[in-house]
Amino acid sequence: MRNKLFQNQICHLIAVASLLVVGGCVSTDISDLDQWTQEVLARPGGRIQPLPEIKPYEAYAYMSADKNSRDPFVSFYKLRSEELVEVKDTGLTKEMEAEIRNRNREELEQFELDSLRMVGTLENANENWAIINDPDNTVHRVKVGNYMGRNIGKIINVFEDRIELREIVQDSNGRWDERQAAIVLVEE
Repeated sequence: MRNKLFQNQICHLIAVASLLVVGGCVSTDISDLDQWTQEVLARPGGRIQPLPEIKPYEAYAYMSADKNSRDPFVSFYKLRSEELVEVKDTGLTKEMEAEIRNRNREELEQFELDSLRMVGTLENANENWAIINDPDNTVHRVKVGNYMGRNIGKIINVFEDRIELREIVQDSNGRWDERQAAIVLVEE
């Protein structure tokens, strides 16, 4: 107790001494600032140049189209879309396209698949549910048919120790393909 009181007194003495040292460094002499201000104010003011005259707008009617000239608003060096004959095979089936475009996104699709953790399962009379923990530590309940992960991962099976998914991914050439993925149960 006595040692702690002594330490507090030393801390107070150090604080007061540092305030005195810092206070001694302050100067109230601002004569050089006053002199500079007087010099700037004593300079004669300049004359502002007048604004340039604005020329009125002259309308121009484009008449070259009547002479069968080229349209200046169409690029002459790029191929137009109707001139392209090569059709690229994207590998996208009608079912995959429906999954990508014609459905509302689910909450777990905003997270990467490897950031989601399976922490348990629930069994109902006719279906199994998996318990998923997201990176924000929110618990979600999912079943077969739900989606999770950023690659349109549809849950195919829910087992006691894992969830099996089918993802739809696009490669660097723009071709869509399906791949299998899984999330395993994390035991703590």
